[in-house]
Amino acid sequence: MSSETGHSGHTAHNEKTVTNRTMDLVVAALFMGLAALVMSDSWRIGARWADDGPQAGYFPFYVGLILFIASTATLVQNLVTRHPDLGNFVDRSQLYSVLQVLVPTTVYVGLIFLLGIYVASAIFIAFFMWWLGKYPLAKIIPVAIGVPLMLFMMFEVWFLVPLPKGPLETALGY
Repeated sequence: MSSETGHSGHTAHNEKTVTNRTMDLVVAALFMGLAALVMSDSWRIGARWADDGPQAGYFPFYVGLILFIASTATLVQNLVTRHPDLGNFVDRSQLYSVLQVLVPTTVYVGLIFLLGIYVASAIFIAFFMWWLGKYPLAKIIPVAIGVPLMLFMMFEVWFLVPLPKGPLETALGY
């Protein structure tokens, strides 16, 4: 399949998804929100210069401020430009490829809260090896179990760094 065709065989260059300008505006707005959150929380914990030096939120506040100013400049620039970039941000085939990774990864993050990082990682690795890698079960099982097991040994046993655990680890006494 060539890079000009999507998974359905249609020419991807003619299929509009979202413009570069729209993505610039959305990302700038998201970063403005993130920067505002960083600044407000930094202000809450103390973002001033105290008698003994900077408070805990001093430097994060100014990093957030710089991020807010840069994002605002990007947003304003894209709103007032006479020649906005209306080119296609991503072709449908490219978007499909990104979603093939983004959706399962989002599910994986959710599973961490339910099952713990080790069981969720085993499921995630097994799923990707089966779905995108097309590996046989004889290769999937050892890797999907071995990698999280080695990570468990490394973090929990050797480095003594606890990571999120779920019902399985609780049942095993960890």
